[in-house]
Amino acid sequence: MTENNGVIPADAVGTTLVDRAPPRLQPYLRLMRLDRPIGTWLLYWPCVFGLALGAAAESRPFGTFRDIFYVILLGVGAIVMRGAGCAYNDIVDRDIDAAVTRTRGRPIPSGAISVKQAVAFTLGLCLVGLAVLLLLNRTAVILGAASLLLVAAYPFMKRVTWWPQAWLGLTFNWGAIVGFAAQTGSIDIADGMLYAGLFFWTLGYDTIYAHQDKDDDALIGVKSTARLFGARSRDWILGFYATAFTLILAAGFTEHTGWPFVVLMLVAGGHMMWQVRNLAIDDSAQCLKLFRANRETGGLIALALIVSSWIG
Repeated sequence: MTENNGVIPADAVGTTLVDRAPPRLQPYLRLMRLDRPIGTWLLYWPCVFGLALGAAAESRPFGTFRDIFYVILLGVGAIVMRGAGCAYNDIVDRDIDAAVTRTRGRPIPSGAISVKQAVAFTLGLCLVGLAVLLLLNRTAVILGAASLLLVAAYPFMKRVTWWPQAWLGLTFNWGAIVGFAAQTGSIDIADGMLYAGLFFWTLGYDTIYAHQDKDDDALIGVKSTARLFGARSRDWILGFYATAFTLILAAGFTEHTGWPFVVLMLVAGGHMMWQVRNLAIDDSAQCLKLFRANRETGGLIALALIVSSWIG
């Protein structure tokens, strides 16, 4: 498959709705990464976790009309803001992307979209995201707007620190705070523990992801935890996932989610351990497969929080 003047990145899904869209729209849809929905899922799940934990904080079952409305609304927000974030990242990283095999087919380095077009498109997506955010309460709006500081700094982290995955963890899981605030109008210690747990979850799965690019990153001087940990990556990822599991479990306990949460979280924890056991850091295809499997990990955590609000 080709993408105008370039090759479709190796981590793109084979055949998607993007491929069936009008040719003039396809580069913009790829700029939003709609051909790679895993990133949207990983941005969206924390929003759902925050919403479900917020319902638990209010001692009520999750599933009211308001809950469903927020699930849909934050889903739209995740799609739009992930798209805006990816477009902004590609504008900043266009020279780096052109030097990396996996990313040189992206719309900007391939020449399918100009930088000016990408900037205008990014601003349009941000306006849609703002419209979504303004439908939430004041606290959630303020917290949501604050996330833009994290988003703005993220593309530069790989240039200045070996821990860009840590900054991604701070950025990608902000939805857990916004979702909780949308429900309760505030944040509490349990939501803080949830956010911290998700931070370590991201450290784990994005280190797996970064192993796909470590050779190219070494050539062009881009830093990552994959390069930092090297052969010790499995041990580090195990530690990150164990910490994530413990903190997420503690968040549920703090909001009195009950025994169903523990049982279902054990399944989610088992899924994380399956990733660690099957990790082969020099097998790019396997790293991508395990990274993508975190969509299911997120689904299991969401199920644990939602079901426990019904039964606990």
